[in-house]
Amino acid sequence: MDDEEEEAYMKAAFGDSSDDEHLADRETTAVWERVEKINGLWLCRNFLSVHHQSHLLSAIVNEGWFVEESINQAMRFGDLPSWATELSDLILESVESVDLPVLPADLLWREPLFDQLIVNLYQPGEGICAHVDLLRFEDGIAIVSLESPCVMRFSPAEKGEGEEAVDVLLSPGSLILMSGEARYRWKHEINRKQIGFQVWEGEEIDQKRRISITLRKLCPS
Repeated sequence: MDDEEEEAYMKAAFGDSSDDEHLADRETTAVWERVEKINGLWLCRNFLSVHHQSHLLSAIVNEGWFVEESINQAMRFGDLPSWATELSDLILESVESVDLPVLPADLLWREPLFDQLIVNLYQPGEGICAHVDLLRFEDGIAIVSLESPCVMRFSPAEKGEGEEAVDVLLSPGSLILMSGEARYRWKHEINRKQIGFQVWEGEEIDQKRRISITLRKLCPS
């Protein structure tokens, strides 16, 4: 997809956006919900409005990371792009605005909150295998979903009695945060390969291209 096609796609999906409008100009109040059965797993379905998603997608496109079709992942360490730093600030603002234990209090004091970025591009049918993020990263992981919804499955890293897999629908503009048990004791995956599509509450998900933004903090060592 060339630049003109990408721009046309963006306008068709989200309408025009202005570069001087910022992610921090929230249009809705974020609503957090704890995912039952998994301690430390919180979901905000309406974290980004449609306009904010458009702004973020434009910023990612402008990075030029996915010009070649063979490239589907970009990673950055240390000094992150300004839009990623702004996104991190917005996450902190949202967490601090509610009287809920969305993230452990000690994580909210670290500076910066995140210093490592992964942007993944998934085509329809593509997913990621079950894993626990590497221990070189600290507690507290954020994942923002864009474009296409998907089902993320959480399963115990070590099978325990009475612990079963938990599915979570990640809609466009949603944010999921993992800390404590959710970060260290549960694997997460997106399985879209076996049958090419996913089902949520009995209905097939209309899968298109999906982009995810993962923010983490490197351990000091």
